[in-house]
Amino acid sequence: MQIPFLNRLQSLSGAVINKVVPAGNGAEHQEAAQVLQRVLEGLPELVAAAVVQIDSGQAVATYTTSRDFNPAKIAGFNAALVRGQYNVLAALQPDSDEQLEEIVITLPTQLHLLRILTNKQQFLYVAVESRDTNLGIAREVMRTCE
Repeated sequence: MQIPFLNRLQSLSGAVINKVVPAGNGAEHQEAAQVLQRVLEGLPELVAAAVVQIDSGQAVATYTTSRDFNPAKIAGFNAALVRGQYNVLAALQPDSDEQLEEIVITLPTQLHLLRILTNKQQFLYVAVESRDTNLGIAREVMRTCE
């Protein structure tokens, strides 16, 4: 049942868990929510995911399984990482046609993947537990969900 007051109350207590949440009502937000839904179908053991604007660092849609892991809060930091990597590539290869596709961050217990979407203005962020998901599978799911 959709009760706006209860939905609003849940969002005040932290990140909404186990639900894809678009950040607005526009077509861009709905498309981002659909991308996250496809990722969730391919990676049901997902910890968190988001579609994020590269320029602003704003999350367009998010998903998380834990109130302690809020992808909307870390979206800006990940966007800064992507923008920084663009600057590094420009400095290393100023005349190259090479394009950044993804960034993989490996931690002892988690994998964090950032994949630039085909529109080049957003990226898909996914965090998974390394014991639950193979890196190759996570990369393939992200590649096919755009």
